[in-house]
Amino acid sequence: MTRFTDKQQSGEGHAAVVRIEVERATTRDMRRRNRSTLLSELFFRGPLSRHDLSRITGLSAATASSVTGELLQEHLIVEAGQIESDGGRPRVLLRVNPDFGRLVGADVGETGVKVELFDLSMTRLAAVDEPLPSSRPAPEAVAGQLLAGIREVLGDTDPADVIGVGIGVPGTVEQSDPVRVHAPTIGWRGTSLDGLLRDGGVTAPLFFENGAKSLGQAEMWFGAGRGAANAVIVLVGSGVGAAVITNGTLYRGASSSAGEWGHTTVVYRGRQCRCGARGCLEAYVGAEGILDRYQQVNPGLVRSADELADVAALIAAGTPEAEGILAETAGMLGAGIGNLVNLFNPERVVLGGWAGLALGARFLPQIRAAAGEQALEHPFGQVSIELCELGPDAVAFGAATLPMAELLRRASRP
Repeated sequence: MTRFTDKQQSGEGHAAVVRIEVERATTRDMRRRNRSTLLSELFFRGPLSRHDLSRITGLSAATASSVTGELLQEHLIVEAGQIESDGGRPRVLLRVNPDFGRLVGADVGETGVKVELFDLSMTRLAAVDEPLPSSRPAPEAVAGQLLAGIREVLGDTDPADVIGVGIGVPGTVEQSDPVRVHAPTIGWRGTSLDGLLRDGGVTAPLFFENGAKSLGQAEMWFGAGRGAANAVIVLVGSGVGAAVITNGTLYRGASSSAGEWGHTTVVYRGRQCRCGARGCLEAYVGAEGILDRYQQVNPGLVRSADELADVAALIAAGTPEAEGILAETAGMLGAGIGNLVNLFNPERVVLGGWAGLALGARFLPQIRAAAGEQALEHPFGQVSIELCELGPDAVAFGAATLPMAELLRRASRP
């Protein structure tokens, strides 16, 4: 008979406990992945039947049925009618429950603050849009506008129903604890916007992202970037930025500042940029840079506090001075896109942002031609340059997808 010492028995018992815990953790992880996979398919492609879900995901019919049963019981998904099957009983269709909760998306732009409310089908339910008090607003003033906007769009919504609040901001978002925003163009350096919102009474989960990256996620999920694995989504407004997607993943860099395309140099020792450097792309194609250049050739120009209206007036002016500035801007923007093509070899470049859409609506052929002159022939032959499909609200819409992405990843409330 083999005898074991107490130490051996204790060691074997501990190992057995560890094995059981690992097995339990592995089972939990697998269950969570399956829930996330099925919920994501229903969100992006629903309504679908259990049979469809099994076929698309490769999960067994039993697993698809069991997991969807859990999600139905938790009200994360709901039935959405039936379809006929080949010779059998009708198949029940499933979809994400739009009323499981509410999503708030906010766009802190450089001219205003926009706050919007969505259900889980990404249907917009309410919106508030207010101008910023100045071009370099205090963080406390912006937090106050966000708080007022969140309260207004939520109305009598139960706070417990808010899945999360996503906020797109200018500059770099340092995903630390607390989250810090570095936006030197509006005078913010290491600003803890989440702390200000918490102090103001926001209890829902908060998600922060650079505005161009928020726009990028929106366009990749539902807009002109959908279906592309390698793309660059560019935002041209008062400022200029980009979201770089490689193999389906957003490229962030070492400290989340990747994509500051507007602060790449296009003219050595050129125009002064708001960031403090010279010759940045933003100083030529950002709304402020466009209007500054127009005023230099048209000294009598009287500018308003509304950059959107001023850029629209410039595009509609039709004067030789205006046409010259616009042609140069289209060329600079195209050259900048050509640089992106050379650097990242995307299959698609999507031009967005309110100023980008205004310019692209009239000058997209010229922008494409300028990009072709700047880019290498082979990668340019593989890329398409398109306009953003989600319009000027795309940053707020994209911000609302930030808590939605977390819900899909966890397949439960954040």
